[in-house]
Amino acid sequence: MNSRVVVLTGASSGIGRAAALAFAARGDRLVIAARGLGDLEKTAAKCGGSVLVVPTDVTDRTEVAALADAALDIFGHIDVWADTAAVMAYGKFEDVPAVTFDQVVTTNLLGSANVARTALKVFRRQGHGTLILCGSLLGRITAPWMSPYAVSKWGVRALARTLRQETRDAPGIHVCELVPGGVNTPIYTSAANYAGFVGRPPPPVDSAERLGAAIVRLADRPRRQLSVGLTNRPIEFGFGTFPPVYDALVGPLMSRLALSQRRTGPGDGNVFGPESRVEGGPLRWGRGTLAVGVAAAAAVAATGFRLWKGSGSRS
Repeated sequence: MNSRVVVLTGASSGIGRAAALAFAARGDRLVIAARGLGDLEKTAAKCGGSVLVVPTDVTDRTEVAALADAALDIFGHIDVWADTAAVMAYGKFEDVPAVTFDQVVTTNLLGSANVARTALKVFRRQGHGTLILCGSLLGRITAPWMSPYAVSKWGVRALARTLRQETRDAPGIHVCELVPGGVNTPIYTSAANYAGFVGRPPPPVDSAERLGAAIVRLADRPRRQLSVGLTNRPIEFGFGTFPPVYDALVGPLMSRLALSQRRTGPGDGNVFGPESRVEGGPLRWGRGTLAVGVAAAAAVAATGFRLWKGSGSRS
């Protein structure tokens, strides 16, 4: 397969780092970006070969434009741009400081918009290109104590859908959305936290490498959306079809599955600046915790079936 020029924002850790390694193994030419230079250089060293490293804050439009210019100066074009830069905050809506809430939305949503605006300008001029935005299961459902992240990812979903509509006149341009469920990345432990307990990805948890490979698949064969997560579809179904049941169960499930038992004081984590951490967070669940999840899933299914059967008998 021909080598491509790939720009990755959010490449210092997690899914972005895994994608960089996957693209490098394929032989693509990489331009990697994130806020922290040290971790970017570690990613570049892992990739091997010649990787262009450009420290970039996606919330700054001028820095994103400079990133594109740097890539074009060296390679002359950009074939793929994947944006996985994101931050997270835990806590009840009224407990999360307004500036922290705003910064999560700014990074995840307006950062994606800055990337999209810059990438599409390049793609329009070239007549081709693939833009991959990283959404989330939380862009399709909601969960307590994660309002800033959910709001931002619902926005990314709307942005991706709108951009696909607006690029129908350019068959060489593709806009894709990756939709991960729980993934073993540092975003949970690096998150701002006003919930009192360190966060963790809810099970079942995919590896960052699986999501990195999914980004490469989207670059190889662009599609509108790629959902990665064993329970993504059932959870979306329960959220949309049985809202009373979902809303009754999501709080207890979040407490048991998405928050660890490790206490933490209030703080803003990496929301306002980079932290050096490339590995995932605590993934230990006791058998009792997993049993709670299985029992809750069974309860949702049974209740949903009863509601469905009751509505059918009344029709």
